[in-house]
Amino acid sequence: MSTNQPAHAVPTTGSGGRAPDARQLRAILIAVSIALMAVIASVSGLNVAQTQLAVEFGASQNTILWIINIYTLTLAALLLPLGAIGDRLGRKPMLIAGLAVFGVANVVAGLAPNAEVMLGARVVGGIGAAMIMPITLAVITATFPEEQRGKAIGVWTGVAGGGGILGMFLSALLVDVADWRWLFVLPVVLVIAALFMALKAVPNSREHAANAFDSVGALISVVAVVGLIVVLQEGPERGWTAPVTLISLTVGLLATVGFVAWELGRRDAALLDVRHFGERGLAGGSITLLVVFGVQAGIAVVLFPFFQAVLGWSGLLATVAQMPLAVAMMITSGLAPTLAERIGARFTMALGIASGGVGLALMALFASVDGGYLSILPGMFAMGIGMGLAMTPSTQAITSSLPREKQGVASALNDVTRELGTALGVAMLGALVATGYRNAIDGKLDGIPQDTADTAREGIANAVAAADGAGAHAQQLVHAAQQSFVDGWQQAMWVGVAIMGALFLYILAVGPKNTITYPTQDAEAPEPIASH
Repeated sequence: MSTNQPAHAVPTTGSGGRAPDARQLRAILIAVSIALMAVIASVSGLNVAQTQLAVEFGASQNTILWIINIYTLTLAALLLPLGAIGDRLGRKPMLIAGLAVFGVANVVAGLAPNAEVMLGARVVGGIGAAMIMPITLAVITATFPEEQRGKAIGVWTGVAGGGGILGMFLSALLVDVADWRWLFVLPVVLVIAALFMALKAVPNSREHAANAFDSVGALISVVAVVGLIVVLQEGPERGWTAPVTLISLTVGLLATVGFVAWELGRRDAALLDVRHFGERGLAGGSITLLVVFGVQAGIAVVLFPFFQAVLGWSGLLATVAQMPLAVAMMITSGLAPTLAERIGARFTMALGIASGGVGLALMALFASVDGGYLSILPGMFAMGIGMGLAMTPSTQAITSSLPREKQGVASALNDVTRELGTALGVAMLGALVATGYRNAIDGKLDGIPQDTADTAREGIANAVAAADGAGAHAQQLVHAAQQSFVDGWQQAMWVGVAIMGALFLYILAVGPKNTITYPTQDAEAPEPIASH
């Protein structure tokens, strides 16, 4: 039950103030999906051009990683505040402004003469993305009738889940056939298309809040998210006991505790009323997304080295190889609402989690150097199917747990959970694979010169590079590194299976109700009327 004081959701009238018809609803869904795709594609796109960026700017690997990660860090930190501001100022104006900021930032990034300009453009791009991403989902929940909302959220979820892989494929293709600067053409084109459609089709709605904007809560939330994300990004690189890691962890945890305490004190005037986490839908949906996106991101971390260092594939082919996972995820995301209507949201989530766990188990059992791509393909399919089935009802559970006038905040919370899960999965599963690799390769380096063996212990890419100077030991070194990487991967997958198993039992026991309903608004808070 909502504890927020009613706030007037004010419609913007036009075209007679009519509710959107089927044609306009399709146009709205296409517009927000294109906008979301632009944001998601930019998260992973630059990963395929790290070498080119380093050469172009004469930058260190640490600088290149900051160019890539600063976008995600800015995006995650500002989601909650900008989602709440969008609820108040109007969702359509926030979407349009975000697209404009995001588009300009990508133009500047594409023309950047040095690393400093690129870093600044990526920060501004993250700000624009944080204006766009929560609004895309909030527009859906505010305009689509309840009987059609689940299917629309399914499409949104499919784009959010599979868009990263699709974006990485297009980015790899552009780098292969043209130049790294062309990477920024894709988001600019998507922004132009989204702007055109949003101006024409997306209706506006906003709330007249009874309380002032929670500026202190917004600031604390930014500090908390930045602290936690920096820990997860820098820990694997600098070490978990490095000063910057420990300081970030301390700041992040203290700010999180402070945020909860402050929001409890604000109650009805809170940026995010944390009391809603006592509801099964919000807690279950958030935990599911955290784990599922963490597992997906962790899988992505090991798939690229497997395809490139173990199988010897190019970056473009390695990206294409992940398409079955993305396609399965996008298809089942769209089918999940129909299945949820038949067997219930909780059982659909549980089925998806179980399928994801089976996918991890299949990869743990059958992944091998000799088996190659076919040894992991069934596991990838099962993972994609499971993630699609789990993500859509989880997103619905989150957005339905907060009042209609707080849908920007609900959408932002959904997005922050995804970003934190992604960072956590990369850090945890990546560390497990690295540890497993080092433990496995120690017994396979007999007879190899000490310097070469020490280099090989650092990672499979280092081992493959060191093989060029290993002389007669080259084949032994490469084979040892490849087999050790698969051994470490299998160990990490079994940990993932255990985590998914625990999540499965949790959702069955205390997951969201099988029927998801959205809060209705009383006479003091009329539902937004869509308009052109």
